[in-house]
Amino acid sequence: MKRLLFFAALSFIVVTAVAQKKTADVEISQILWYGEKVTGDHHGTIRLKSGWLSWQDNKITNGEFIVDMTTIEESSDTQKLESHLKSDDFFGVEKYPDAKLVLHGSTVFEKGTATIKGDLTIKAATHPIEFITTKQEKDGGIWFYSTITIDRTKYDVRYGSGKFFENLGDRTIF
Repeated sequence: MKRLLFFAALSFIVVTAVAQKKTADVEISQILWYGEKVTGDHHGTIRLKSGWLSWQDNKITNGEFIVDMTTIEESSDTQKLESHLKSDDFFGVEKYPDAKLVLHGSTVFEKGTATIKGDLTIKAATHPIEFITTKQEKDGGIWFYSTITIDRTKYDVRYGSGKFFENLGDRTIF
């Protein structure tokens, strides 16, 4: 299984009450990533560049989030790893500085939880995605929490993948 996990805690402020369009507060929103390999794991953060969603009848109707891939950081502050993640082996941030999540809608939020459908674009590859999100109203805003699991190889992030390279042994990256 080749995957990356992203945990997003996004805070929104109301832009206009009539349209119910909500804009993400990029200063306090967080995207945490987690990746595994045979010999351990790595985790870190990526900054949200912009984001918004439309809200009607207790559900998300659409939205768009731009992730600044040039800001990917590893929590142990390993410059070598961060440089490698930014290289063409992984996310190729010089050519593809942004990733994009386009929301097509959600189910109605029941007990604070809903399923969201959309499209995720990384490195110019776009694939449908579905995930569960939880909504909380606190600190004067609305917070959405989601854990998203992706198969990185679908997005041409193949480095160290046992799906494409044989005999990797303990260098296999999940």
